[in-house]
Amino acid sequence: MSRQSETEKRRVVVTGMGVVSSVGLTLKSFWSAILNGTSGARQVSRFDVSNMPTTIAAEITRFDIGDYFSAKKAKRFNLGMQYAAVASLEAVLDSRIKFEK
Repeated sequence: MSRQSETEKRRVVVTGMGVVSSVGLTLKSFWSAILNGTSGARQVSRFDVSNMPTTIAAEITRFDIGDYFSAKKAKRFNLGMQYAAVASLEAVLDSRIKFEK
């Protein structure tokens, strides 16, 4: 009988889901858009693409980090970290896990 390492014994359980995407900023809006066949691809608006071969991308729009974090905390995150933090927060809320102090 072989011995399993400590990491091989661990299990992962998905308890909640969160998403920040070009078709939805919440799981509900994302899933609705996917079911309706909504595309997130649009003309790029964040920067000048006039000299690039492609001018279309799936940018995340209407995202406001201030809806989730204070301006002071938001300054600590780059844009990718903001998306990840909000999706993680949404996943925790979706899980309905009760935290004790």
